[in-house]
Amino acid sequence: MRWLLMMWMILACGAARCEDARPTPDIVEVLRVSHQKQLDAMTPADAASPRALKVRESFEKLLRGLKGPALSKVELRVVRGDIVGETLQGRIVVANVALADLPEGERIFILAHELGHVVLDHWSQMGLVYAKWVPGPVEQQHTDAIADRLGRDASALAYRQEFEADAFALSTLRALDLPDQHVLAAFMTLGWRNDTATHPGTRKRLSALRALAPDGRSVQP
Repeated sequence: MRWLLMMWMILACGAARCEDARPTPDIVEVLRVSHQKQLDAMTPADAASPRALKVRESFEKLLRGLKGPALSKVELRVVRGDIVGETLQGRIVVANVALADLPEGERIFILAHELGHVVLDHWSQMGLVYAKWVPGPVEQQHTDAIADRLGRDASALAYRQEFEADAFALSTLRALDLPDQHVLAAFMTLGWRNDTATHPGTRKRLSALRALAPDGRSVQP
């Protein structure tokens, strides 16, 4: 969800100033264009490489076991660079080719988290929050006044969506009879992190997952 930070920067500087010669877009279109710029800037991995094929194999394994109308249009892009995993435009899952080097359970959890954003329709939910604060064209005189409040709402929703995607990934892992220990291992691979504007910290995410064990199974540090 790093794209949220980019969006706040766009709103803060007044998106309309950069689009004076074009019809002023609405906020959802600005979101879509922001995502597309990120996608265009990414470096694709060699699609035929063994590592990229391994990531795709795990992704397709997940798709075979999941249901939902949103999955009919989902797309995987395997890339190189500093992105581990991200979901853009509500249907494009970006995964780093380095995921191939992880044990399958960790790789499945990370990919399932991103697919959770798709299945749970998080893109549309975030669009509604932005549209609530920017209901018409994106114009500087309006966005300057509401950028902070929009940022707070968007950040709160982003936190909730991260917790939901984690829960979805844990449920998927268990449905595949993979041990919960892969979840902790995945978080340790990603590195211990504090809260950011778009993501709750590792401690909060693990605590939330521990609360999702009605059968007594839980993620234990």
